[in-house]
Amino acid sequence: MNELKKELEKWSQELSAFHLPKWEELPELDLYMDQVITLIDRYLSPVIEPDKHTLLTSSMVNNYVKLGLIPAPEKKRYSKRHVAFLVAITLLKQVLTIPEIKEGILFQGKAVGIREAYNLFCQEQEQAIHIACRQARGETVTIAQQEVRLEYLAVKAATASFAAKLLAEKMIELEMNYMKEGHFDE
Repeated sequence: MNELKKELEKWSQELSAFHLPKWEELPELDLYMDQVITLIDRYLSPVIEPDKHTLLTSSMVNNYVKLGLIPAPEKKRYSKRHVAFLVAITLLKQVLTIPEIKEGILFQGKAVGIREAYNLFCQEQEQAIHIACRQARGETVTIAQQEVRLEYLAVKAATASFAAKLLAEKMIELEMNYMKEGHFDE
């Protein structure tokens, strides 16, 4: 079990530095699709293993445009607004359906605006992942009892769900490796 604990500690230490770019940190220049896909991969590969889950493909982006999740590109170029949508969609689709994501994005955009909604999403996702990292290290985690504004409740729940899923997947992976090494055969 010590090896298992060490591996979990190592993973949580690596992940505790995870950062999502806020609106102001997103590229100001318009990008082509392949550049957007590379950027999303760089932002999200620390939390979504590309070997296990496809992060983003050009077909996915085209489908998101067709479904009205993101605006159409202008002259095949994607703005920071597109990148923000794609970061959120790529993370959220790990725990929600595409129709649920669409409704949530529409609601958040109308409730607080795209920029604020995106920054809130990033903040909540980082915080949820950092809490999961602390749990992985065996720390007692108490979440402050504070009122969550109704319009932010779905975001908070979705980001917590993703972080919990991330922790569960990692723990199961480590447990499977532990069993493959024959630690329970004695």
